[in-house]
Amino acid sequence: MKRALLRNRFVILIILIVCTCLLAGWGSGPKRDDSETTKKLESLPRAKGPRPVVTIYEFRSSVPEVSAAAATDMFTTALIKSGSFAVAERQRLNDGVMREKQMNAQGMTSGNSANQQLAGAQYIFEGTVSEANPEESKTGLGGAFKGLGLETSGQKANLGLDVRVVDASTGVVLDAVNVRKPVKQGGFSVKGVGAFAQKLTKKGLDGADASVAHESKEGIDQALRACIEQAVYELVKRYGG
Repeated sequence: MKRALLRNRFVILIILIVCTCLLAGWGSGPKRDDSETTKKLESLPRAKGPRPVVTIYEFRSSVPEVSAAAATDMFTTALIKSGSFAVAERQRLNDGVMREKQMNAQGMTSGNSANQQLAGAQYIFEGTVSEANPEESKTGLGGAFKGLGLETSGQKANLGLDVRVVDASTGVVLDAVNVRKPVKQGGFSVKGVGAFAQKLTKKGLDGADASVAHESKEGIDQALRACIEQAVYELVKRYGG
């Protein structure tokens, strides 16, 4: 009796593991970002002469999942990755550049950085992250097979990014770029695993049953980075060196 019970539980465990692996996917290690927008930035010709000096202070974000500081860092990375701009640090001046200048002024470091001026920006980028139509569309599908119930669901929203280009010398807004990207969210559930195993093994499972549920959402950071890289690609075409 105990052996049969253990065997039944083992069957359920195996089915649960298989279902979970199918739903969530096997784990994988970190890999290089090779998204389409990253490839577009990397395909841009590298500027050979002087590059326009640009800067970004901080994004504004109306999306709870998006940190304004993180968006700013992503935008700075994309600007550098494009190879078309010289990016002036403004976000962490007191933590890096100014501290180095102070140490140089006190004779603690070599060189003459204390007497050198900071690079002045030609353009200032101002960005806003927004979310449009958070429940733009919903889909669902359900069915059953030999006691095994299957349900799927999906939902789509749009993540938006707006970037303004400001002339640093006059304060005039010269241009604007806006990008939108769908963010997909889906779910998958399997119910009645025990009943299905009973029919499969043709053995009683002592009333045992189990279910598997999995919810997935496209990484908000992934969607944000794609928007930012597309926006920078557009900026390079208009203002890049």
